[in-house]
Amino acid sequence: MTSTAASEGTAAKLSEYDRKLPRKRVAAGVLFFDADGRVMLVDPIYKDPWEIPGGAVEWDEPPRDGAVREVKEELGLAWEPGRLLGIDWVGPRPGRSEGMVAVFDGGMLGPEQIAGIRLQDEEIRAFEFVSLDQVRERLIPLLARRVEACMAARERGETVYLENGVVV
Repeated sequence: MTSTAASEGTAAKLSEYDRKLPRKRVAAGVLFFDADGRVMLVDPIYKDPWEIPGGAVEWDEPPRDGAVREVKEELGLAWEPGRLLGIDWVGPRPGRSEGMVAVFDGGMLGPEQIAGIRLQDEEIRAFEFVSLDQVRERLIPLLARRVEACMAARERGETVYLENGVVV
């Protein structure tokens, strides 16, 4: 059964109450670091600004599993996610509905792991490890705030709740 068929079957079984509840987009991202403490950004082929590894979570897929799947697809890395660094509610904006984004700690990648990265030609043009200042230059402000807040949460051993990239 395809995931679309599965989602339609599940949707048909929802109670009337559940069918009336709002639906939100869900995405999951990962912060990977190098030995110098720089964070990995990826350059997607399908849009201009840089991103962190990750993407949309599929129907009936937990965010953690979505992060694992996206990293395997985009970078060719099989890895075990670390702890949740943050959850960010993102309000609607032109062309996008509201959504929730989970950010997980990918940990430090050693030289062998970095050398083993295999970019998916259809999705990712390049990756680079960058400093916090470069994060602010390369990412849209919303994503830069999210990454900065999650990097700080990682350093403190905390998990943060964000709204539009701002700790609440």
